[in-house]
Amino acid sequence: MDCDKRCICCQKVTERSEEEKKKLINRLRRIEGQVRGLSGMIERDAYCADILTQSAAVAAALNAFNRDLLARHIRTCVVRDLREGDDSVVDELVNTVQKLMK
Repeated sequence: MDCDKRCICCQKVTERSEEEKKKLINRLRRIEGQVRGLSGMIERDAYCADILTQSAAVAAALNAFNRDLLARHIRTCVVRDLREGDDSVVDELVNTVQKLMK
């Protein structure tokens, strides 16, 4: 399958083991469940502070996901590209970190 059929933003791909994919997807599904829980809380007119607490938990879970994925990216993709002489990966990494820190 070529990149255009995967997504519009793909220029590069990262090969992941089935185990790694499963772990990442399971983590995202848990976060998705937490977000659905927030919707349910709104529908049930839950107390604002309770919703905010749950929202903070979702944000923390997503931040943890991002930290883990960023660490994996540095250890694999960035190291690989640097070893292959592609210094542009450093600028890409800086831009990625800046986006995560907004």
